[in-house]
Amino acid sequence: MQRFTTLTGVAAPLPMVNVDTDMIIPKQYLKTILRTGLGQYLFDELRREQSGKEIADFVLNQPAYRKATILIAYDNFGCGSSREHAPWALLDFGIRCVIAPSFAEIFYNNCFKNGILPITLPKAETLALMQDAGKGANATLTIDLAAGTITRPDGSKVSFTVDSFRKRCLLEGLDDIGLTLQKAAPIQDFEGRQRAAQPWLYGTTP
Repeated sequence: MQRFTTLTGVAAPLPMVNVDTDMIIPKQYLKTILRTGLGQYLFDELRREQSGKEIADFVLNQPAYRKATILIAYDNFGCGSSREHAPWALLDFGIRCVIAPSFAEIFYNNCFKNGILPITLPKAETLALMQDAGKGANATLTIDLAAGTITRPDGSKVSFTVDSFRKRCLLEGLDDIGLTLQKAAPIQDFEGRQRAAQPWLYGTTP
């Protein structure tokens, strides 16, 4: 998993509540188990007409936000089904951070497991950042995970908190597999002792 330390980038404003996972990545694109290639379908039904033509008014189709790395939304972002394809699509598009007043719990957890930083802020601070984002590509935000700060275009800072364990995992680029591999030596030691004491578990006999 890619580390998340600091991020400076364009923030795309998505002033919508209850953005569900089907809106983030429609169900017809869930057939793959690959984490790549889904970015082109991110918000597909909001980005394109049925003919495939782009909807010019949608924020990610606007020139200033085509390379956005931060998304700012309103309450209950990521609600709906628990599909992990939703953070996969965001990440593949280039979104590394989502800021909102609240998130659906499963989506929130899935973000951390895939290298995306979800930041929960009070509504007033979210609105202020939404207004910053509305200024376009020149109004970048800088997110410092270690310091727990978001630097606005005017230089002022907004503080945020993240659970210490999740924070460490993002800073070190550790997903569930990475955490397990940190214990590779004691796991191998246990398996060696178990194989000697209970060989039948491994399909062998003494």
